[in-house]
Amino acid sequence: MMPLAPPVAGLVLAAGAGSRYGRPKALATTPEGTSWLVRAVHTLAAAGCHPVIVVLGAGADAAEALLGDFHPGELVVTRAEDWADGLSASLRAGLRAAAALGPGPLAVAVVPVDVPGLGEATVRRLIGPAALGPAALGPAALGPAALGPDTLRQACFEGRPGHPVVIGRAHWAGLIASVSGDTGARPYLFAHQAVPVECGDLETGADIDVNIDVNTDVNIDVDINAGVERETGGTPGHPPDR
Repeated sequence: MMPLAPPVAGLVLAAGAGSRYGRPKALATTPEGTSWLVRAVHTLAAAGCHPVIVVLGAGADAAEALLGDFHPGELVVTRAEDWADGLSASLRAGLRAAAALGPGPLAVAVVPVDVPGLGEATVRRLIGPAALGPAALGPAALGPAALGPDTLRQACFEGRPGHPVVIGRAHWAGLIASVSGDTGARPYLFAHQAVPVECGDLETGADIDVNIDVNTDVNIDVDINAGVERETGGTPGHPPDR
């Protein structure tokens, strides 16, 4: 029986030290005690990503211990030994792990670990065969007609770029060769005209870079059931701290 959709792997970038957050985000939890890392894996898997690749670095031993309930076939854990070089090290390690899978997926859906409000509906929209955004948001909400090795899509939230990013395998080698430091894939996505997929009707797409336990001027309210994360305070638009 033919699969209903091309295979898409999930990729969780969770290697950074979390310098602004105060500890590795791979070890962070929601106020209710839910692991950000475990939640990210569950969300990608439930949305249809298989397998889910997790890239660890800082705090890797403790983070990997959190993943013990997943079956080996649904989860691939890899480590970015050069994680201190920045977000690019995590992305390179994750794409190399994806390229080593057999049979290989056509694309990966990439998310950082610090979006605990990410919902399944957002991931499904990005990896869907047409990646249709809400019609009310206009033509910019429409993705390409089909997902394949050349796919390059990025979730947007009221026009603001965010995650997931869906990267077809034809782009992996170019990204591995070009990313550096903490900028990640942003220059590549811009240069290769990644298709924006509006998801602002589903959630805000905000990430969490500060720990409310140690940063009292920031108030973060995460509704993990609705897949919505809202943040007030701090400095919006800062570069990622993975």
